[in-house]
Amino acid sequence: VHRYTPHYERHLKHLRRRKFTLLELGIGGYKRKRRSGASLRMWRWFFPKATIVGLDIEDKSFVDRGRIHTYLGDQTDPEVLNRIIAERGVPLVVVDDGSHIPAHVRESFRILFPLLPDGGIYCIEDIQTSYWPAWGGQVDPKAEGTSMAMVKDLIDGLNLEEFLVEG
Repeated sequence: VHRYTPHYERHLKHLRRRKFTLLELGIGGYKRKRRSGASLRMWRWFFPKATIVGLDIEDKSFVDRGRIHTYLGDQTDPEVLNRIIAERGVPLVVVDDGSHIPAHVRESFRILFPLLPDGGIYCIEDIQTSYWPAWGGQVDPKAEGTSMAMVKDLIDGLNLEEFLVEG
């Protein structure tokens, strides 16, 4: 639906033959019970040496097979995120396809991004919810507290030396 796969291929193909951990927040498939996990299986195919880990608020252990490991928990829970890292290793790639609620996206990023190694990649899907009040977003595109505002803050941080502000 979102046509993400060409973008993922472009930005992640250099990792195809590497051994690493990929963590996907959100496994999906809520409308079709016991039929979720398609993206985890896609990652397993695309990265033949990677450990593929999924986290979801519903039990998706039926997807566990070989290099795919699932965890039950909330994407903002530091205990479950730290347990995943302790058991499966620090991810080189994180894909946030979880709740899409800006507060959750921001909290997961706050916890996980600092742990990523140099060259790590953090992907956030469905960031359009930043503009949807029903999802915790804001109609005003300049509103604080959204996922998009977090991205802008990060880009501002990259350009801090260019600010024409005293101090």
